[in-house]
Amino acid sequence: MSTQQLPVVVIGAGPAGLAAAAHLVERGIEPLVLEAGDGAGAAVREWSHVRLFSPWGEVVDPVAEKLLAPTGWTRPDPATYPSGGDWAERYLRPLADVLGDRVRLGATVSGVSRSGRDRIVDADRAAQPFVVHVEYADGREERVLARAVIDASGTWTTPSPAGGSGLPALGEKAAADRVTYRVPDLKDPAVRARHAGRRTAVIGSGASAFTALAYLAELAESEDGKGTHAVWVLRRGISGSTFGGGEADQLPARGALGLAAKAAVDEGYADAVTGFRTEAFERDGDGRVVLVGEDGRRLDPVDEVIVLTGFRPDLSFLSEIRLGLDERLQAPLQLAPLIDPNQHSCGTVYPHGHRELSHPEQGIYLVGMKSYGRAPTFLAMTGYEQVRSVVAAVAGDLDSADRVELTLPETGVCGGAGLFDAPDAQQTDGGGCCAPAPQLVQLGAPAAAGAADGEAPAGGCCG
Repeated sequence: MSTQQLPVVVIGAGPAGLAAAAHLVERGIEPLVLEAGDGAGAAVREWSHVRLFSPWGEVVDPVAEKLLAPTGWTRPDPATYPSGGDWAERYLRPLADVLGDRVRLGATVSGVSRSGRDRIVDADRAAQPFVVHVEYADGREERVLARAVIDASGTWTTPSPAGGSGLPALGEKAAADRVTYRVPDLKDPAVRARHAGRRTAVIGSGASAFTALAYLAELAESEDGKGTHAVWVLRRGISGSTFGGGEADQLPARGALGLAAKAAVDEGYADAVTGFRTEAFERDGDGRVVLVGEDGRRLDPVDEVIVLTGFRPDLSFLSEIRLGLDERLQAPLQLAPLIDPNQHSCGTVYPHGHRELSHPEQGIYLVGMKSYGRAPTFLAMTGYEQVRSVVAAVAGDLDSADRVELTLPETGVCGGAGLFDAPDAQQTDGGGCCAPAPQLVQLGAPAAAGAADGEAPAGGCCG
């Protein structure tokens, strides 16, 4: 069998992975989707209680919709906002069902290489197929040969720690019984009981942190949540951009989400601690957590800690592949300058496709959330355009692959020009995407305000 007759292995049955499979099917190329979870969109289902801030019209891939149409599937109202659970159940599960046996569940990829070649061997390397080592939930192992590999495994399983240095804070692991790295589902009675009437620290400054603050404020207003209070821990200071774009945001639900977080602070349900880089988690005599900063500051004890400092890619199973990654973002070298939050404001992601996603090892692509490495600005529509271009390149249609078009909604959230980490930085007039500080508006339930979109809620400026 020639390499061209082999399937394209897609790692991950999330939004980007299933869209890649749909595009491959449309081009007559056989995909094999390997999903570690027990169902399509397994990661999305873990935040099923969180509402996206992009509407249905922006989170359904057009080619996937064409594949679904003959089954009688109808796209939900494109102007409405799905929750993670809606997205998984009403779109990802039906799409996986249409793909059928092309999707294998409980299949964890533990390694990718070139057949018979480790990463140091040059001889005849490009002519060899990829070999993908798979470990199944029932204990079986298998090696699958592939003509190309599209890694859409996301970053959900590798959240960033609370430590300001990028490493876990001292005592962070020992405090695991008091720490979560996910937006809590406060409709779950057990989770609700952990936070109701108690003091919770929320570490982070992005969409996920906004969501958690809004949820905790809603809990504080309820009958069973009296006394609930949040401590919002930010590494930077509060400026005109802290709460996002407000009414200036072209994704209205994303703007409203930042305003909900602002309301939580203004109405006294949350206190903001700025310029605080967590160095250690300590315990007081009652077992509560005391956060200690790099500057020696010690915060008052809290009962729970929600760490929402973003995500990072798991590159461990790609150790035998020659990747070209930016040393800071861990994103593809040509993509990194376009998405670097140290240099760019949100909403300025330029069109990009297979060329920006390529590596020294030809035929392997990181797409979706994983392609952004540690950058926090990913949107689902970005992933869909990525996989369209990548699949066209795999099929040899470079004219189509190079014709990349992507227009992202602008936002008032901004992280460039050094504002990310300067505790006392204030937004100046002019330049970038940042609007003046948004005006406070009254909002309903925070779930309607939205959350980050893409393969998982993001912890950064653009979701």
